[in-house]
Amino acid sequence: MAHAIWSGSINFGLVTIPVKLFTAVKTDELSFNLLHAKDEGRIKYERICSVDGKSVPWDEIVKGYEYEKGQYVILTDDDFKKVNPEATQSVDILEFVELDKINPMYFDKPYYLEPAKQGRHAYALLRETLEQTNRVAIARVVIRTKEYIAAVKPIDGALVLELMHWASEIVATETVDLPERTKLPEKEMKMARMLVDTMSVDEFEPEKFANKYHDELLTMIEARAAGKELPKPKKAPARAKVVNLMDVLAQSLEESKKRRAGADGKAATTKRRKKTAA
Repeated sequence: MAHAIWSGSINFGLVTIPVKLFTAVKTDELSFNLLHAKDEGRIKYERICSVDGKSVPWDEIVKGYEYEKGQYVILTDDDFKKVNPEATQSVDILEFVELDKINPMYFDKPYYLEPAKQGRHAYALLRETLEQTNRVAIARVVIRTKEYIAAVKPIDGALVLELMHWASEIVATETVDLPERTKLPEKEMKMARMLVDTMSVDEFEPEKFANKYHDELLTMIEARAAGKELPKPKKAPARAKVVNLMDVLAQSLEESKKRRAGADGKAATTKRRKKTAA
């Protein structure tokens, strides 16, 4: 059973909803150790001083902020405590806003909010209100010693606390070199829209997308651990070099139609099999 990483309450107006916070996402990344190739010994790291070249024990290490090249302000644990935000153990709702008014780039990491027994009715009331008004709550919350801005969203029957980036953390698009907005050739636009139409689906189904790299890497590790060798991977066919954009769009459209026809055929076959089995 999952363990709550934080417990407190959602506060808006005079309403208080006791809740617990649970992680809503997990990583599928595999972790590796660095080893000595000769004897598979684990590699250890030493903390070496760049001035005297000697190893430094943990009790002699301090934190410093470099305000100029080579110039540091040293901060102690007490210094950090002085500026730590007050841990109020609450999600303090500041305002409500329509979800589509928020740039998705601000959203960072989601957590599930689970109500305590005495807060279930108020929890359901907030959830239904947000769903019916298509709004999310913008709130401040302190988790451990760090303050966040966050959004409280209704998703699949749960209230989700999604930590957000501060405005100062979002890099402006002006920092990258982008093409200007000009009128594009209508033939290209028409072909591009047709390609998008043939590749469009009614609903996003994340379950049909697999992390192939993760799965293949894990399969290789398991085979190696069992003393087996995997066959060499097949090389992907080289893409044809097409210079004309219209030719690329036309070729992409044709391939998309073939894939769609194949997918529809498989779906129809599966449907017939299920009907026959029933």
